Amino acid sequence: MTNWVSKLKDELRERAQYWATAKGISQYSSLGDSPTILFPIAEDGNSHGNFHPDSWRAILASGILARRLDKPHAQAATALPVERAEARELDSSNSSDALLMNCFCFPGAVPRIMKGLGLWESIGSTALPEFGVKAKLPLTQNRQDATELDMKIGSHIFEAKLTEKDFTSSAIDHVREYTDFNSAFDSSALPVAESEFRGYQLIRNVLAAFRLNATLIVLLDQRRPDLLQEWWAIHAAIKDADLRRRCGFRTWQQVAAACPLPLAAYLSGKYGI
Repeated sequence: MTNWVSKLKDELRERAQYWATAKGISQYSSLGDSPTILFPIAEDGNSHGNFHPDSWRAILASGILARRLDKPHAQAATALPVERAEARELDSSNSSDALLMNCFCFPGAVPRIMKGLGLWESIGSTALPEFGVKAKLPLTQNRQDATELDMKIGSHIFEAKLTEKDFTSSAIDHVREYTDFNSAFDSSALPVAESEFRGYQLIRNVLAAFRLNATLIVLLDQRRPDLLQEWWAIHAAIKDADLRRRCGFRTWQQVAAACPLPLAAYLSGKYGI
């Protein structure tokens, strides 16, 4: 069976190394047998090897966007050299968050991308991207879930994936604590493994779309058919017809095809999309 995760990680590592050498950009590797390339912020702070220069300047110019750069690297304690313990998630060449911000923070890119994805007319010309938005999904006993939406533009929410292994799993009893769960899903149709619902992140995003009356777009790489299969398994279990209609996917390749030419060239060289 093809290991789609490893294939894409290998390609992105090779591309990142070549990109860094060709551009004279500082980079370093994570630990382990299949290392990831990471890029530190330049000493003067005016550039970052993991971002297109125009996207980087736009991010720095916005206090709200710049706060997203502080997102910690989830495996910093185990996967990175000790001297790189302060690395951030968006330093990684495998980061779907960095790819998302590269695309949607590039000046003038949002209208072009959204039009290219067939989504522009439904969001309005004044809508701006927000990253790491708290979904505040209600749970039983008056609790709230801590789910973060990768991006929100108007009434559209986005879940972005690149080299993540899957959409994670969670205990069935826990997933049933979401108060909207039975309204949104046919639980008997959801994929189950070892007393856990698979596709937990997708389930939460669908529930966010239900709660917010939003459109959900899952962004995937066409080199990851395994993630697309996982998405369709979750999509098939959505029992509310209107919600099912509002939940779909697009590919990074579609995003790249709609980008301004300088950004499209960057995405082609660094990511192969």
